[in-house]
Amino acid sequence: MATGWQHHLRTLLVLGRVSNLPTVWSNCLAGWLLGGGGSWRDFVFIVLGASLLYLGGMFLNDAFDVDFDRQRRPERPIPSGMIGAASVWRWGLALLGIGLVCLAVPGNDTLFVALLLSAAILVYDAVHKIIAFSPVLMAMCRFLLVLLAATPSFRGPTGLVIWSALVLGSYVAGLSFLARKETWPASLRFWPTLLLAAPLVLSSVINRGQWMFRGVLLSLVLGCWILLCLRHAYWTAQRHIGRCVGSLLAGIVLVDWLAVGAGGLGWNMVFAGLFALTLALQRFVPAT
Repeated sequence: MATGWQHHLRTLLVLGRVSNLPTVWSNCLAGWLLGGGGSWRDFVFIVLGASLLYLGGMFLNDAFDVDFDRQRRPERPIPSGMIGAASVWRWGLALLGIGLVCLAVPGNDTLFVALLLSAAILVYDAVHKIIAFSPVLMAMCRFLLVLLAATPSFRGPTGLVIWSALVLGSYVAGLSFLARKETWPASLRFWPTLLLAAPLVLSSVINRGQWMFRGVLLSLVLGCWILLCLRHAYWTAQRHIGRCVGSLLAGIVLVDWLAVGAGGLGWNMVFAGLFALTLALQRFVPAT
């Protein structure tokens, strides 16, 4: 039988949607590698700070959504009585603050982008249930996260970093449009899924010469994964949007893997491990 502290830990894990943390780490790794790498100390603080910003944003997401969740998602931690709204506000703001302190260590450029990212997180949390284009705000958060990781690298946010961040943002916008249908009953349109293909388009444009085979192989992996995910929403007798979105969230790691190309066996194993870890964690903590 679970004890009180185990229940509380479980509540915090659900609030933070920790099953998606490996996708945050892969975003950081992709931005850092695409920027040429750099100081391992800076990278550790980036991963730590980005993780805290993500967790803080997820806590505040539930704090802002408490009225909505009472009506449509009563199983969430606050409306179900597992934790009070005031505690969630304190946790969320504290995590954001500590995350910003960590991200000040690599330098002023990193801190500046971190402040922009924090602002984007807060705006998204505050308005995502009331405006139709909120998936664009979510995409902006992931875009800024990749730029954040690249700022202290040797080359910084190069053109390739920016393009890779843009197509990642497009992918995230596509899955976020689908995620909105999980709680808003409406007809499910297909056009947002076209945004999921942006990484495949960029890969076909930039991968030439020695990178072509690797780009084609990773594109096939990502493309097949996207189709497998979408079948839960479009090509099944019983639609399961939550499962589709959770699987697409795990696919963020594949998008990062495709962007980097993972030059050596070690990096390939890291990205494969992050992908597997995301799927494993989703079995215990809901992704959405």
